[in-house]
Amino acid sequence: KGVMLSHHNIIWNIHAALQLFDIAPDNTFLSFLPLSHTFERTVGYYLAMVCGCTTAYNRAIPQLAEDLSIIRPTLLVSVPRIFERIYGRIMDKLSGESSVKRKLFKAAIDIGWKKFEYDQGRSKWSASLLLQPLLDGLVGAKVRQRLGGRLRFTVCGGAALSPDVARMFIGLGIPVTQGYGLTETSPVIAANPLENNIPESVGLPLPGVEVKISDEGELLTRSPSIMLGYWNRPEATADMIDEDHWLHTGDKARIEDGHIFITGRLKEIIVLSTGEKIPPADMENAITLDPLIEQAMVVGEGKPYLSALVVPNPERFDELCRTSGLSVGDKDNYNNEVIVAQVLQRVQEQLRAFPGYAKIHKLAILHEPMTPENGLLTPTLKLRRNRILMYFTDEVADLYVGH
Repeated sequence: KGVMLSHHNIIWNIHAALQLFDIAPDNTFLSFLPLSHTFERTVGYYLAMVCGCTTAYNRAIPQLAEDLSIIRPTLLVSVPRIFERIYGRIMDKLSGESSVKRKLFKAAIDIGWKKFEYDQGRSKWSASLLLQPLLDGLVGAKVRQRLGGRLRFTVCGGAALSPDVARMFIGLGIPVTQGYGLTETSPVIAANPLENNIPESVGLPLPGVEVKISDEGELLTRSPSIMLGYWNRPEATADMIDEDHWLHTGDKARIEDGHIFITGRLKEIIVLSTGEKIPPADMENAITLDPLIEQAMVVGEGKPYLSALVVPNPERFDELCRTSGLSVGDKDNYNNEVIVAQVLQRVQEQLRAFPGYAKIHKLAILHEPMTPENGLLTPTLKLRRNRILMYFTDEVADLYVGH
């Protein structure tokens, strides 16, 4: 679908966002998301231009770490997967450190998070906060230096950010604010202001943006930044925007104290043959926090149990094969029963806090990653679920032989 956005749509959205965030001309953005996507185009490009900021462009994702140290940005516009990759690398490195270093790192995050909650007015002062400057100097400052050392805050959107990931970054003194929107809304609907930041939420509606929850639990929105319509698709436009000009986001949500909490996608909810309804995104976020697993998609629509398609981290997967006595690089390793069982065990461990029906019973290890280039991910690295199911039809069928 071609989304028709007017000059007024986009400029109105930018000025509404700037009522929540004070962005001075002395800021420097480091842009690494595709400019073909409205999130980066509006927030990382047009907004920076409106504010008179400097924007530097990342050469390529593999060089992002180096570019961060060279450019030393003050603002980043990102998607959850970037934060999750950094989180995974830090946790992976930490696993090889001494117990003293691991405890020190955990203490830095815990005390840093307490300070964040205190600064937000959600908790009382405690004596443990006196340790925060010391722990921050030992741990937090070093991590921030790896990101350039000048970050004032980062805006994360495009998909849900895991609370554990947000807690780590915020605890280490890196303000992460989640936002929410759609291409059809130019794109920002809501964002967490720095002084009223609830990381589990996607924030407050921008000034002038109306929101409400329908009887079906769907988030509806109305504002001057809603698209003109879909190009040459009047029926699709009418399905998206009702006669009262409310745009139907397709997301299930709740609103508490003005903050919007996204609870799942209406079209992504998996309904098992048992009648259980499961939003897969939270499960997938939990699974990919394991350093072994780069990507995961939960499947099981109309089936008696849930399964998963997982893409392993190449280096970690080779190490797993090596320690299991297998020949590294052998394609048969992806279907090896011992390897599959070990990966499944790790997936189940990541999901131990989920309800009993939200468990993975089988999985397929994919030897090909899902990317925007092969059409299996969006430009902001979200799963194209229907395409993935078609692409890996045989692998999914094997997970349900006899069912």
